[in-house]
Amino acid sequence: MPQPLTLDSFRADLAEFLYLSPDEVDLDENPLDAGLDSLRIVTLLERWQSAGADVSFVDLAERTSFAQWWRLLAERQGGENHADT
Repeated sequence: MPQPLTLDSFRADLAEFLYLSPDEVDLDENPLDAGLDSLRIVTLLERWQSAGADVSFVDLAERTSFAQWWRLLAERQGGENHADT
């Protein structure tokens, strides 16, 4: 069974695709402004879906910050305990 998504793993995933360290990821930043393109978003989405998050590309596209993505992912994996930001 895959490990549940945590805020730390979420930041690490983003950092990998943004070529940053996890602590440099600004959760208030817009994903497109940060440099993510649709291919990278789909790749991240597949990773998060395999970790148990029930989200779609459209779900992410409707949100304009990494913090909003995190709230959605935390809610959709059924774990309030993972949603601490």
